[in-house]
Amino acid sequence: MKRHLIGIGGVGMSALATALHRLGDEVTGADRTLGTPNISFLESLGIKCFPDDGSGVDESTDEVIISTAIEDDNPGLVKARELGIPITHRAKALSRALSSYKLVAVVGTCGKSTVTAMLGHILAECGLDPMCVNGANVPGWEGAVRFGRGEYAVAEVDESDKSLVAFKPYAAVVTNASTDHYSKEEMDEVFDAFVEGMPGPLIEGRKVYGEEEVSVPGKHNRNNAFLALEMAKALGCDEATAKAALLNFKGVERRLQKMGDGVYDDYAHNPEKLKAMWTTLVEAHPEGICVVWRPHGYAPLKKMLGALAEMFNEVIRPCDKLLLLPVYDAGGTADRSINSDALISLIDSEKVVSVADLDEAYSWIVANRSKFSAFATCGARDPKLPYLARRIAAM
Repeated sequence: MKRHLIGIGGVGMSALATALHRLGDEVTGADRTLGTPNISFLESLGIKCFPDDGSGVDESTDEVIISTAIEDDNPGLVKARELGIPITHRAKALSRALSSYKLVAVVGTCGKSTVTAMLGHILAECGLDPMCVNGANVPGWEGAVRFGRGEYAVAEVDESDKSLVAFKPYAAVVTNASTDHYSKEEMDEVFDAFVEGMPGPLIEGRKVYGEEEVSVPGKHNRNNAFLALEMAKALGCDEATAKAALLNFKGVERRLQKMGDGVYDDYAHNPEKLKAMWTTLVEAHPEGICVVWRPHGYAPLKKMLGALAEMFNEVIRPCDKLLLLPVYDAGGTADRSINSDALISLIDSEKVVSVADLDEAYSWIVANRSKFSAFATCGARDPKLPYLARRIAAM
């Protein structure tokens, strides 16, 4: 089968592309931005990537795969309809691709990518050779994918558009539920329905809390390690081997990823994730930190506005500074009435600086670098944030 993925450069779609390729499909894709690390990696596998102009879709294409982020007038999508090519959502395509495995799904508002990577690593170290598809790249994997031929597949299952209903898992880890794309109450309902009637073990992070020693820093990561360990034990792993695996775990890209001495990059984009990142950095660098953050969308910012302001006012100390970028604009018809200025107006003025772009953020840091012991870039979607972290590390 020849499958064409629109938006293939995103980490979720690039992971699906890699998995489909390793499972034997012919894969092509299109993206607005070519030349990124994810695109270059896919091309190294032999996956042809086209501009997002419809040129990659033709009569030889058997299926076009999209995510919820793809707009209805996308050229490739329009062409697929004209040619009568079946169009499939990413969640359904991933569920289908993993149907020969016993699926261990990792869901929750926070910690999914890290728990998925930890659990995949533990199962591999215990000799179970799992297939893993994550929402973030993992050192030592093929991007966000670990190809395995064992009984189990471990996959991060996204709740942001409620497409997780496409999956029928054997077992699941629910990390937590908090306000992000939806309210906590809505998320609880979605997760409850997702795990109902599941035949295998359930590790319920909303009800049970614990911490386990792990190689990566932060209380939240010790909790992530606990959840991964509990599922590994439920699947029959030797506890001593599993605990040893956590101590040699290499981490996950863009999850407090160290980019240089005192410089980090992180994916944090909601109040709970941002607070976990901030407090972890403060533990390691008590003298003062500077964080550059870009909100990842207008609708999420509107929903989380009050909670974000409350969190930032709580965690930012007099020796810290938040550099707030404009909202990442992915196009489309989003309501742009609530933007970064609205958030700035709710944060104590001495704690935040508005910056127009990454270059202005870099210039501010160059001028004020001596005031801080650590720097971090964070936010979802914007692929250029890690490049800013590397520039800061090279100062």
